[in-house]
Amino acid sequence: MAELRPKDVQVAEVGANTLVLRSRTFDRLKFEVEYARQKGTTANAYLIQADQIALIDPPGASFSGLFIEELAHHVYLQRINYVILSHVNPNRLSTLKDLLNPEVAAQITFVCTRAAEVVLRESFPEQALRILVANAEDTIDLGQGHCLHFIPTPTPRHPDALCTYDPATRILYTDKLFGAHVCDDALYDEHWRSLTDDRRYYFDCIHAAQSKQVEAALDRLAEVTQSALILAPGHGPLVRYSASRLVFDYRYWCEQQDQQDFSVALLYASAYGNTATMAAAIARGLTQAGVTVASINCEFADPDEITAAIAKTDGFIIGSPTLAGHPPSQIQTALGIVLSTAPKTQLAGVFGSFGWSGEAVDLLESKLQDAGYTLGFETLRVKFSPTDEVLQQCEAAGAEFAQILKKTRKTRTLRQPAVDARSDRTEQAVGRVTGSLCVLTAKQGSANIGVLTSWVSQATFNPPGLTIALAKDQAEALLPETGDGFVLNILKEGRNLRRHFQKPMQPGEDRFAAVAHHPASNGCLVLDEAIAFLECQVQNRMECGDHWLIYASVDNGKVLETVGVTAVQHRKSGTYY
Repeated sequence: MAELRPKDVQVAEVGANTLVLRSRTFDRLKFEVEYARQKGTTANAYLIQADQIALIDPPGASFSGLFIEELAHHVYLQRINYVILSHVNPNRLSTLKDLLNPEVAAQITFVCTRAAEVVLRESFPEQALRILVANAEDTIDLGQGHCLHFIPTPTPRHPDALCTYDPATRILYTDKLFGAHVCDDALYDEHWRSLTDDRRYYFDCIHAAQSKQVEAALDRLAEVTQSALILAPGHGPLVRYSASRLVFDYRYWCEQQDQQDFSVALLYASAYGNTATMAAAIARGLTQAGVTVASINCEFADPDEITAAIAKTDGFIIGSPTLAGHPPSQIQTALGIVLSTAPKTQLAGVFGSFGWSGEAVDLLESKLQDAGYTLGFETLRVKFSPTDEVLQQCEAAGAEFAQILKKTRKTRTLRQPAVDARSDRTEQAVGRVTGSLCVLTAKQGSANIGVLTSWVSQATFNPPGLTIALAKDQAEALLPETGDGFVLNILKEGRNLRRHFQKPMQPGEDRFAAVAHHPASNGCLVLDEAIAFLECQVQNRMECGDHWLIYASVDNGKVLETVGVTAVQHRKSGTYY
């Protein structure tokens, strides 16, 4: 395997008196779900050197020394007037500590939102920090036309979020908006179509669970996004060639979240960011299963917002850290609202992290069970920071919650009235379209992955080609890129492979351990009990409602058993499998 390039800092001029310093790692940076595509990432910082000097968004601890050393080649550190913080987290605080060293840049003034100011002062209690709180309509004039405008864009995940617009260069610094975890030498998005999947995956991980707040942020930014030449995010390439399209995509993706049939309120507080990380993974599992998530950080939400969310959703999940043996007061308030307003028919869930004892999680679980609520997954308890395996469990718990929610709704649904008979007949008719039962096997890194599907059809004769419809979560996991290979194993009637691949897989479980198999020439697995197999390569893919439609060419194939018939999927309705 080729060696990965070492971390570095890429520097380039992006506007008058303006540099970008992209701290790059070509490997997977963290264990969080948002980095799972394993394409590396960049931490983008920006330096404006006018009559006064401003540094925007220095990177986190893993780049601190490398970044400050490179920064010193481009500016005298003790001349930096402002450090603008689009958000503050524990990782970034380490770099800020290095900058505040008396021998580095102790003279700096921080510019941030009120929520970020609280974090800064708590993190540096011994220092008399110089902080300017940036509200809407506030500006800082750096001279030479660089009069910076500030637009707070709070979301549950980043309640201290702040965007900055420089009319001199027409650059909008967007931090967590419009980014992607991709690392290469491309500074801008010249080949933006190839970034579509990475941008959507980033949106799903970061913003899908807070789509309403993201829509509100887009509204606040509407005027400057129309005039901006460049969108400068915190991660990935700068957006120069597809700015209007990406803003449109964000609005469209937000609308898609609002139009789901099921919704869940995800309530949490997070003392050190661990519970928030778990919440993000649970939200990812929910959204990938087709459920809208109303993510609410109770530390920054008023009771009316929580009450309104509970009234509109089909279920709720509540997460808490443990502080001195108790949940924080905001979670206690949220729990009181839930117990007094949420119908007992709503599905519930509990999770949380702790340092020593974890009483808060136990309290939430017992209170909800005593009140008669059904839990949609086994309560998740994590000591200290969640590991990669724990985050996979959180994502799986979100998916499990969504499935139970849908099944619960289905069992409670009354017989449709006569006025719906025509649509019911249509769904039944569509359900009569049958398909061959197949198991699609592919590689994800070094891991083998398999998924059961029946939406397969021959599409072309020369070259031979197939179309396959996969639910979006399956497509994201299996076929993220055009050109990837896979094997389509066509099942035989009367075998148990169907039942085996229908079972939910536990984190870390080897799906193929109990199944006879061998590798095909493209490295993907052939199931020995299949009636035939086809080696395929993805040529194109298209988003179609709640599925991806994949067109693949067939490179090779073989009939494994000449006796027997193909297993076929029969459905009663065209609205579910």
